[in-house]
Amino acid sequence: MNDAVSDASYSVTADELRQFIERFEHLEAEKKDISDQQKEVMAEAKGRGYDTRVIRKVIALRKRDKDDLAEEEAVLEMYKAALGMA
Repeated sequence: MNDAVSDASYSVTADELRQFIERFEHLEAEKKDISDQQKEVMAEAKGRGYDTRVIRKVIALRKRDKDDLAEEEAVLEMYKAALGMA
């Protein structure tokens, strides 16, 4: 009976492990598809004359907290003024 219980628990564990692996592989495939779509969007923007480096920078800025961004910009302006760049 111990062997039967052990075999059953191994089977359940193997099935559960397989499900985790398959879910992860599915997510990896979705991530690749999304990445490909993002590349297509940037290629289209570039084709229409937009600077994709700047677009990526704008996207990164939009992700940041407004207060942190304002503080960083204020410090940047202060540093530029101190160096005579403003």
